[in-house]
Amino acid sequence: MATETKIFAIRTSANREDQVIDFFISKLQRDPSQEVFSLIRPHGMRGYVFAETSSKDALDLALQGVPYARGTLPHEIPYPEIEHMLEQVKVEMNVKKNDIVEVISGPFKRENAKVIRINKQKEEIVVELLEAAVPIPITVKMDAVKVIRREDDDD
Repeated sequence: MATETKIFAIRTSANREDQVIDFFISKLQRDPSQEVFSLIRPHGMRGYVFAETSSKDALDLALQGVPYARGTLPHEIPYPEIEHMLEQVKVEMNVKKNDIVEVISGPFKRENAKVIRINKQKEEIVVELLEAAVPIPITVKMDAVKVIRREDDDD
């Protein structure tokens, strides 16, 4: 018989959600007996990640020693409350090699760059800033840029 699972919210330090997930996953891989079945990091939601677990006590125990994790909220989160955050959306890969893009987030915000390489698995692209004196390849997330000009538009 399958165990009934519950979803709980884990409070994290702001903008440290990815690190909490990474630390937590590596801890769970070292000790697979923990009763945490999945971790959910909703895009655009700061300060929280969600965990699917057998009980709050099991989650609290597994969470001990995870940096940037500030604890769990006391009540179970009903699945319908977070379902809209979980729907699988196919990300359209609209960026192509040699495109001119504008960086829309991060330290190079508002800089224009040329796409050099695309890593579809990691959803990252390597760009070279156009205004830089020396071309240095910079890796950014695919959703951190918007295409402003296509190389083949001139044809």
